[in-house]
Amino acid sequence: MARFWWSKEESHRGTPVVVKMENPNWSMVELEGPTDEDFLMAESPGRARDKGRGKNAKQFTWVLLLKAHRAAGCLTSLGSSMLGLASAIRRRVASGRTDTDPDQDADSEPRGGNPAAKSRFYLCIKLFLFMSLVLLGFEVAAYFKGWHLGAPHLQLQYFWDMEFDGVKGAFDWVYSKWVLIRVDYLAPPLQFLANACIVLFMVQSLDRLILCLGCFWIRFKKIKPVPKRGPLDLESAEYGYFPMVLVQIPMCNEKEVYQQSIGAVCNLDWPKSRLLVQVLDDSDDPTTQFMIKEEVQKWQKEGANILYRHRVIRDGYKAGNLKSAMNCSYVKDYEFVAIFDADFQPAPDFLKRTVPHFQDNEELGLVQARWSFVNRDENLLTRLQNINLTFHFEVEQQVNSVFINFFGFNGTAGVWRIKALEDSGGWLERTTVEDMDIAVRAHLHGWKFIFLNDVECQCEVPESYEAYRKQQHRWHSGPMQLFRLCLPAIIKSKISIWKKFNLIFLFFLLRKLILPFYSFTLFCIILPMTMFIPEAELPAWVVCYIPATMSFLNILPAPKAFPFIVPYLLFENTMSVTKFNAMISGLFQLGSAYEWVVTKKSGRSSEGDLVSLVEKEPKHHRGVSVPDLAEMKEEIRQQEQKAKKKKKHNRIYTKELALAFLLLTASARSLLSAQGIHFYFLLFQGISFLLVGLDLIGEQVE
Repeated sequence: MARFWWSKEESHRGTPVVVKMENPNWSMVELEGPTDEDFLMAESPGRARDKGRGKNAKQFTWVLLLKAHRAAGCLTSLGSSMLGLASAIRRRVASGRTDTDPDQDADSEPRGGNPAAKSRFYLCIKLFLFMSLVLLGFEVAAYFKGWHLGAPHLQLQYFWDMEFDGVKGAFDWVYSKWVLIRVDYLAPPLQFLANACIVLFMVQSLDRLILCLGCFWIRFKKIKPVPKRGPLDLESAEYGYFPMVLVQIPMCNEKEVYQQSIGAVCNLDWPKSRLLVQVLDDSDDPTTQFMIKEEVQKWQKEGANILYRHRVIRDGYKAGNLKSAMNCSYVKDYEFVAIFDADFQPAPDFLKRTVPHFQDNEELGLVQARWSFVNRDENLLTRLQNINLTFHFEVEQQVNSVFINFFGFNGTAGVWRIKALEDSGGWLERTTVEDMDIAVRAHLHGWKFIFLNDVECQCEVPESYEAYRKQQHRWHSGPMQLFRLCLPAIIKSKISIWKKFNLIFLFFLLRKLILPFYSFTLFCIILPMTMFIPEAELPAWVVCYIPATMSFLNILPAPKAFPFIVPYLLFENTMSVTKFNAMISGLFQLGSAYEWVVTKKSGRSSEGDLVSLVEKEPKHHRGVSVPDLAEMKEEIRQQEQKAKKKKKHNRIYTKELALAFLLLTASARSLLSAQGIHFYFLLFQGISFLLVGLDLIGEQVE
């Protein structure tokens, strides 16, 4: 650390200003405020004034030096970051692990996956890439031969009359025929498809704008569901509504987070005689089963009303697990059921803030709480997910709740009226989105939903791109499966025509089918193809202005994430390849449509969870015998051996890489046409696909 002093005196007067700089080194400079001598200098016009001017000039020089030092630090950090990125790319390529390699993860449970069906989409992308490379070479050669032609300047008759004139004229003849083919046969259908996607894009953008206006109206009018105050409860000596509540925690091989969720649920502030916790363990790992069962027994000794359930036949995954638990004979004594996934940590007052909304509201079937994320600042991927999910909850869920009393159940952090579940047919295993399935069927039976934006439940978002990609595949293939199954029931139902329109067009088609279709087709296929077929054009406002506006609207609910608006726009287009593939798989029931993969958790706790853990640690172990150290060491050794066999790896994603090269090739072609906005968009979008394809955006495994 270095200090620079403007004055030689020990004492200082005035207000000190401290400027700190970090990375790679930090220095401290103290700038003094005006002293008495400075004011006296103003009275002497000659030498004193020159001295003051010299002092000010010296201060200004030091400020400039500080700015330069800070800029040098930024350049140094940028250089080290680029070196680290290059090193990561070299390791990734050297490892050779791709997404086509077999996944030996025990949590991967495919239901009829077909490798041939998965590779068709990749083959189509490779075909487009090969064509673009050939056309790029063709166009570059034509450019240097002086063929600077645009759509308005084509002289088609000259091309028709051109004849084959020896070897030298062969290229001119071939290129002229290519121009005629693209003008007459390729450009019209490509332009038609582009116009159709633009219309879909505008409709979806209008829907998003209306949702944002609805959210603004809710904030402006301060619309908020308010529960009724219940009578005095003799057991708790509190005023409130305390019905019988069943809490379910479904889990499967989630040893990283089971303690957090069980501990949080057992700490719920609710009369013990009116609360029962079911830990629904579908783990197939004996060690994980033992650990979860031991945790349940620990809380039973503390007086919690908690049960452990394990299925031998694990049919139906999460839906089958919940369905099996609801068939228990004692469930008939309970009126409501709260569901929390294994990584969710409800606050102690969760039930007190959700269950009272059911009082004197017999039409209410579901109360859904908002998610908050303990690891949202872990890496760039988690920050971008936080933007997406914040918009989903604060805008989509809240607006749909206030204006139409319907939204998709998020599968967790919600309280159901058990009568509504039974009336809707209970949990079904027919799709991979059992939460959306039960919500749609309950809506068709007339039940209403409420979303509470001010009630949060902490959880995790995936930190690795592999886990996020698998989660998004399930979330976008399942709705298409459900749409095929529910469409006849929606048409035949007795709900109003407006609600049928909302379900079919807005809920399913626009937000689940059209959105991934146009975002992939328009920005990843049509846009690069228009660079090689310039007779079909995409306006600049479609490429830049409207997407930027929509990204700005998406990021409004999370204003702290505004610096990530450009990465968010690029990443959403990058994820369109996964969402489009999943949508097609679910719609046409292809091989990967029924894949169920448990999302990997890291087990990160919030600060409050760590404090509560420290406070309760002595209480849990009171009266418990000292464990056998040899047995514990043996168990740890077995766990380490399993971890070695099942290491995590960063992978290379072939579809994303192929699209990266396609977009970068198209950006190179756009340079020949001097299309500025199109070039920059294709360049940065191609770089985004490249980073994602090399798995450099999420968790990095050394």
